[in-house]
Amino acid sequence: MTGQELQEAVTDPGAGVRPRESPPDAVVSAGAERFAGLLAEVAHLDEVPVDSNFFDDLGADSLVMAHFCARVRKQPDLPPVSMRDVYRHPTARALAAGLLGSTPAPPDAGTPGPSALPGSRAPAPAPPTGRPHHVLCGALQLLAFLGYAFLLAAVTAQGYEWISAGTHLLDAYLRCVVFGAALLVVLCALPVIAKWLLIGRFTDRRFRVWSLTYFRFWLVKTLIRSSPLVLFVGSPLYPLLLRALGARIGRGVTILSRTVPVCADLLTVGDGALVRKDALISCYHAADGVIETGPVTLGRGAVVSEATVLDIGTRLGDGSRLGHASSLHTGQVVPDGEHWHGSPARPADGGFPEVEPARCGTVRRAVHGVLLLLTALLVYVPVAVGLLGVLLSRMLEGSAAVRPSGAASAGAVLYTDVLVVTAVAFFGGVLAALAVLGTVPRLLRRLVEPGRTYPLFGFHHAVHRAIVLMTNRRSLTRLFGDSSCIVHYLRLIGYDLSPVQQTGSNFGTQVKHESPYLSRVGTGTMVADGLSLMNAEYSSTSFRLSPTAIGAHNFVGNRVAYPSGGRTGENCLLATKVAVPVSGPLRHDVGLLGSPCFEIPRSVRRDSTFDELGAGDGLRRRLAAKNRHNAVTMAYHLLTGWLYVFCVALLFALAASRYPVWGTAVIALANAVLLPFTLLYFVLVERAVTAVHPPGPLFCSIYDLRFWRRERYWKVPSETYLHVVDGTPFKSVVWRLLGVRIGARVFDDGCALTERRMVAIGEGCTLNAGSVVQCHSQEDGTFKSDHSALGAGCTLGVGAFVHYGVTVGDGAVLAADSFLMKGETVPEHARWAGNPARPALDDTGGGQ
Repeated sequence: MTGQELQEAVTDPGAGVRPRESPPDAVVSAGAERFAGLLAEVAHLDEVPVDSNFFDDLGADSLVMAHFCARVRKQPDLPPVSMRDVYRHPTARALAAGLLGSTPAPPDAGTPGPSALPGSRAPAPAPPTGRPHHVLCGALQLLAFLGYAFLLAAVTAQGYEWISAGTHLLDAYLRCVVFGAALLVVLCALPVIAKWLLIGRFTDRRFRVWSLTYFRFWLVKTLIRSSPLVLFVGSPLYPLLLRALGARIGRGVTILSRTVPVCADLLTVGDGALVRKDALISCYHAADGVIETGPVTLGRGAVVSEATVLDIGTRLGDGSRLGHASSLHTGQVVPDGEHWHGSPARPADGGFPEVEPARCGTVRRAVHGVLLLLTALLVYVPVAVGLLGVLLSRMLEGSAAVRPSGAASAGAVLYTDVLVVTAVAFFGGVLAALAVLGTVPRLLRRLVEPGRTYPLFGFHHAVHRAIVLMTNRRSLTRLFGDSSCIVHYLRLIGYDLSPVQQTGSNFGTQVKHESPYLSRVGTGTMVADGLSLMNAEYSSTSFRLSPTAIGAHNFVGNRVAYPSGGRTGENCLLATKVAVPVSGPLRHDVGLLGSPCFEIPRSVRRDSTFDELGAGDGLRRRLAAKNRHNAVTMAYHLLTGWLYVFCVALLFALAASRYPVWGTAVIALANAVLLPFTLLYFVLVERAVTAVHPPGPLFCSIYDLRFWRRERYWKVPSETYLHVVDGTPFKSVVWRLLGVRIGARVFDDGCALTERRMVAIGEGCTLNAGSVVQCHSQEDGTFKSDHSALGAGCTLGVGAFVHYGVTVGDGAVLAADSFLMKGETVPEHARWAGNPARPALDDTGGGQ
């Protein structure tokens, strides 16, 4: 059979296909031989029998098969093959029969094709002149930062002087309350006023990054997301902020996500809707250097679950629900009353757990909001302002350091005082936090009964929120994660891990939960970063705690949200960003990948290369060596953290000591110096960690010294500070200082790079908020790492995840919430979508 005849006989078997008559044996045989020959070339094998299983018989893994898929896509006489096809049809003959035995179904109205992806709308507005606009925007952003620093300094100085004029303790407390209340009102009103003055009402529009319009947009976005009202997410006060910003929010709405919709005018939320935590709804995205704003609508009683992304131009109908680890791409509409899941979402086979409603009316919400506000004004704000006042007064008393007589000795005393105070506060704070976490939440847990439904915004809900806030300490999970200490810390706060099979890497540095006392992880299970245990189910009026258990001998990949009632048992591989099933049979001895998930092999030959190192008599010796290395890493992490706190405290101590002479200007100068100092400090810390052993490609055991060095690289340098410069030209400057090979005029709105020196980013790329480029992967005791490269003009959608060993061609687009698997090659100007990602036309039955 000729290549042309074979091409005419095949179509894409992706999502949205229907069977047809069986193809002729000659067509299947010809296709199978072609697939087998290409796989032999990619896997460097002499021969590939057409009936051999890719994984069990040939020992291939997902990296090899991703290269195979890329090779197939380059053949004009063969249909495109995705990783989903490979797992569904794991032999050359089955793959050929599957491809030839299907025809495209009519496109689903709810599923977007390529025209709905970022970068595929009407032509972009005329571009700015280039570098001058880039420099001008950066200069204006710098001036805005300096202006804000001066304003904050002036307010702080005047407030301190007024509070210090108090004649007695009660007077000082009342002054703290008044000043704190005024400051809270100003900081909450400032973004609202700025939004209406600089933008007015957001509309569905497009504008270039680095333009003057973009500068106004960035300024408003920065002020909104730094507003103190963000701290009240999940309370009845938060919808008031959104209404003030122009959002149409109905009655009885509950929003638990901390991502503030910037273009609030384009957000409509119906009565009784619920948005759970870690949902990304911004009402804008960036594509090919252009900001695109668009509406997001949630109908009455709609529910948006955890770890979801709603892109612009999407809608959930009345009473509809979007499942966890799912997304709606531009143009998708969920009909009234339907339950959808997946990325991009599609109708779900089964239902989702629901919580019966409770009485939670306007009066209850109003009382809760007032009590929360009074607590903040009468307790938290005075304590914070009072401590600041005491600190400033002590520093001003030490202003003798500026006097000519005894200047040297007074300066030494000041430095010593700051050193001692910061050391006691920092290291003592760690110990005090551990003591509190091991006692107070355990007492509070007795007040909330699992399995019982409670109304929101009452006593039991306040107790539950207190437990959540106290036990989800990112600083402590980062400190103890990727070491043997993490299991002891999680047990301290209430996790059930018995019996523990210690590996030294049982959990990563990011683990969170709703209730640690209802979290159980089976023996022998290993967890990468980003696990979220969904112990609580919510409605817009009520909540209920439920146990969440992960079976024994599992491996849980990155960014997995695990719901209560997840249908997985023992010996499962839960791949990165997988949507854990909540219905159907209990899965065991299998791997799960994608959203919605499908089965893959639990393990492959390559991932078991180092299994013997995790057992036997030598394990104790290797584990002891890893523990010693991790202990030093933890010490470095604490030392660099304390040193930063010391330097910042010393900076403001010196500014306070000069305040009687220079006035507000010196406080403003300290505020202005803080950001560049922070950037430079952590860049130098990372450079020091990687000076001798920079990160590079690896294939090794977790008991290899090279892996331990990578763990040190992840833990010691901080990355949180990088978000301060999101959406500015300074982000690219910092990336270059950290070793990223990055081109000119890259727009980064909040991308995370786990291994900076292993990433190459072409000029003019657009990286959306929540996107990740991760140059490593771990399966059980095997660690793998390789470079990833993004070509010029690429766009990574909101929440997109790029794995290691990936090449993305020039001008390619990866849609929101997509997962680009390891080893994939995206052709130039292609548009890919989904979890796992594949050419966008696959979603409507076609190929790219």
